[in-house]
Amino acid sequence: MVYHSNLYNYISKKLNELRDLKLTEEIKQSPVPKHIAVIMDGNRRFASNLGLTPAAGHLFGRDKIKELLEWCFELEIKNLTLYAFSIENFERSNEEVKTLMNLCKEELEKAASDSQIHKHKVKIRIIGHLELLPEEIQKSAKNIMEKTKKYNDYSLNIALAYGGREEIIQAIKKIADEVKNNKIKIEDINEPKVSTYLYTKELPDPDLILRTSGEERISNFLLWQLAYSELYFSDVYWPALQKRDFLEAIKTYQQRQRRYGK
Repeated sequence: MVYHSNLYNYISKKLNELRDLKLTEEIKQSPVPKHIAVIMDGNRRFASNLGLTPAAGHLFGRDKIKELLEWCFELEIKNLTLYAFSIENFERSNEEVKTLMNLCKEELEKAASDSQIHKHKVKIRIIGHLELLPEEIQKSAKNIMEKTKKYNDYSLNIALAYGGREEIIQAIKKIADEVKNNKIKIEDINEPKVSTYLYTKELPDPDLILRTSGEERISNFLLWQLAYSELYFSDVYWPALQKRDFLEAIKTYQQRQRRYGK
């Protein structure tokens, strides 16, 4: 009975908040990642465990993004990239794809007038094969990018219709075309040059890649950019990710950097 009382729940909540506050202050004593990329996995399994539909899981996952942004603001993590919808996701059922597309459209439209986005001067980029998306989402994506293009304090990058191999192939095609038209020479092609042809050309490579749900694979995400990234795999489903889980990922990153002497 005690464990289910309001008093116990209140005390437990306050203790967790204090632990998170202490861990946050510890983390602030060392350099935090300049760029974190997140593979948001586990929406459907989270919903299934609760007896809910996949659509409900995606709604919970959408709400978690807002929390993650607040955590990044608090720690002054300047660049955040989210793997929201892969090219492979188009192979899911028509109903689920439609639900995801509707959610994307709603959130892009909300972000355009979100006070937090404008308060923190967040530049939003939508990266991926945008031409594969429905026309109304392309329009919403272009609108939010236009509205935030002059912001430089923070960067939120949303990967939609994205595939890492496809991104590299597109870069190769652009480079080949410019070599063919004598715009660049073959000997000019190097790692920094190739990076300028990627969707993330204006961003630093991610310091840390976090994947939720317990899966330990990259799933065709930022394949060129992750060459020197730290990888962190969390067992919790994306909608269930708590601030403590995120802080532990940052703490682990910092410990690895100290161990490597960086």
